[in-house]
Amino acid sequence: MAKITFITRDNETIILEGTSGSVMQLAVDNGVPGIDGDCGGVCSCATCHVHVDVGHHLKTGEATEIETDMLELNDYANERSRLCCQIQISDAIDGIVLQVAESD
Repeated sequence: MAKITFITRDNETIILEGTSGSVMQLAVDNGVPGIDGDCGGVCSCATCHVHVDVGHHLKTGEATEIETDMLELNDYANERSRLCCQIQISDAIDGIVLQVAESD
């Protein structure tokens, strides 16, 4: 079981728990504002863009080339950006904090 904290664009804190699947699907299933997942999690839309909290980046691993290419098109991307459709829920990400990114 992994506990994941989302900080919305309105600075609301939403804490969710999951055991499997993508972080995006967990967010969509629980109505986290700003995580739309329009493409269904296939890394082609960036509507699940988050910024990984400082110190938690190692928990998510590195972004794939496809993910990096998608993020390059986003004006709000930075060195802590990830698409949460590409982050799988596991014990390794327990305690992670994700800030929902601004959107274009």
